[in-house]
Amino acid sequence: MEGRRWEEMEEDCLVNIFRRLSLVDLTVAAPLVCRSWRKASLDPLCWSVLDFRGMDFMPWSDLCKTLVARLSVRRPSFTGLLKLAAARSKGTAREIRFPRVFGASLQDLVYASDACPRLKVVVLPSLLSAEEPHIPELVGKWKELERLEMESKPSSFLELVKQISLNCKRFSGLAMSGSIKIEDVSAIVDYLPRIKNLCLHDSYLPKEKLLAILSGSRELEKLIVTNCIGFEADEEILHKASGLEAFEYEGSKLAVDLGYETDECDPLYVHVV
Repeated sequence: MEGRRWEEMEEDCLVNIFRRLSLVDLTVAAPLVCRSWRKASLDPLCWSVLDFRGMDFMPWSDLCKTLVARLSVRRPSFTGLLKLAAARSKGTAREIRFPRVFGASLQDLVYASDACPRLKVVVLPSLLSAEEPHIPELVGKWKELERLEMESKPSSFLELVKQISLNCKRFSGLAMSGSIKIEDVSAIVDYLPRIKNLCLHDSYLPKEKLLAILSGSRELEKLIVTNCIGFEADEEILHKASGLEAFEYEGSKLAVDLGYETDECDPLYVHVV
């Protein structure tokens, strides 16, 4: 390697380096340096993880200004960048993480379900209530799905779990926030018997629901219930969770501390992480 220039590096070495770059650098930086870098940056291995989190697609954002300046794109959008990334992955993408705020739509999710059929990890965007009934069908297309993360529990959660059970045989991880009810617990226990990692942080989770999860999910290895309302980690809960590899419950409180007296919780009680 001594005395050799960067552009003279073997393509395999460049690909191994570029696959660690962000999507922005892969799009507007590396491919514009020289021909060898452009060729390496187009390798599908560089596009196996499509992480759009933290990207701001508002017209005045630095990201959009960069796309306009470097690629001469008139109106940059998440949809455009998604299609470019999916095309360069050539159907081999393993992870996709949608932006948490402005940018993604139901149409983008539909496109990703078709263009990226081999996804193992999916972090869904926040959708409108009217769009949530479409989630189960779309998620069910990812036959190799292993982990699903959502900002909040969708109204179609029960059907979603059924579709995962029918179509995603390797599924083992779920993360979401919301008001966890007995029917949700039953769905997790009955339809996801092989779940190993479950995260219900920032949720309304009464003690009896938590105990039901601990009792029913026999292959569970890691459970995260931090900053929840509805329980305190007493001796009974800690005993039930003693067989887990990891049990995180910091910040959780009893529902009565904040005046809740029923199994219902304000539907707006969802923390954005």
